[in-house]
Amino acid sequence: MNRNEIEEIISNLGEVSKSVKGKNILVTGGTGFLGSWICEVLVEQEAKVICLDNLVSGLKSNISSMMDRDNFKFVQHDITKPIFFDEQIDVVMHLASRASPFEFEKYPIQILKANTLGIWVALGIAKKHEARFLYTSTSEIYGDAKEIPTTEEYRGNVNPIGPRSCYDEAKRCGESYVMAYKLQHGLDIRIARIFNTYGPRMRAEGVYGRVIPRFIEQALSNNPITIFGDGSQTRSFCYVTDQIEGLLKLAFSERAEGEVVNIGSDKEITVLELAKLVNDFTNSSSKIEFYPLPKDDPPRRKPDISKAKRLLDWEPKVELKEGLKRMIEWFKK
Repeated sequence: MNRNEIEEIISNLGEVSKSVKGKNILVTGGTGFLGSWICEVLVEQEAKVICLDNLVSGLKSNISSMMDRDNFKFVQHDITKPIFFDEQIDVVMHLASRASPFEFEKYPIQILKANTLGIWVALGIAKKHEARFLYTSTSEIYGDAKEIPTTEEYRGNVNPIGPRSCYDEAKRCGESYVMAYKLQHGLDIRIARIFNTYGPRMRAEGVYGRVIPRFIEQALSNNPITIFGDGSQTRSFCYVTDQIEGLLKLAFSERAEGEVVNIGSDKEITVLELAKLVNDFTNSSSKIEFYPLPKDDPPRRKPDISKAKRLLDWEPKVELKEGLKRMIEWFKK
């Protein structure tokens, strides 16, 4: 990982950094794309980090640079099964879940369990230790949103029996679990609804492949760039350093208790425009090929991030073109 990007995040956190030092923090899904970035930033800020992961989609290589640090511990465990910790835990950050649309068809039961049984176990840990709890939910809970840009008040338009429902409905259920623990046990909770994020450590291969890493890998290999549908569907892409800053501000800001906040870019782009950008930036000779659009694939995604701006003093700083260039360089290495 680029050392400068870790320092960039820490610098942007400002006063929030002071709340992190010395805290015991459990990160579930800590070897994954976002989880490993969070672990590394927290370790650098002198938090004591327990990274928990079953390694079904995360990679141990993502945390290899931290394995010899005194304030980092890796525990291989499936969060859907109970686990107990002797050390005091101050904050639980629950990120454990498969998240690629290609995984929805292949691993629907595991995805449902991670966001129902898994969050129940994670919330139980937070309750026992009287710890703060951050849940990484998703823009998928809005489904095929009819309100664009989409605010946190929008209740969603989700097909409960569609091919994406294992993720959409599990995340909605996860949010309900979190709010139930706040209501019944007075837990200090925060929910992040994450919109499309990209950056180094994001996997491109097979069922793990997301759109930007897949496009970059295809372009660098001069293989056809595969678009589902006609490419007119839009997404709003947030670079990982901005996303991690937003998540940590939400987790550690004293003003954010009980809040649900969209974290993502509010700059919309079509998938076809994205493919052309990747082709240009990689100087690729790749052709674009079109395939049928998967069922229930939302035609537009764009968050309203005014709440994040107001509550967290957060908004994305890395423009898409700059982020793509950074990610392409990482892929080349």
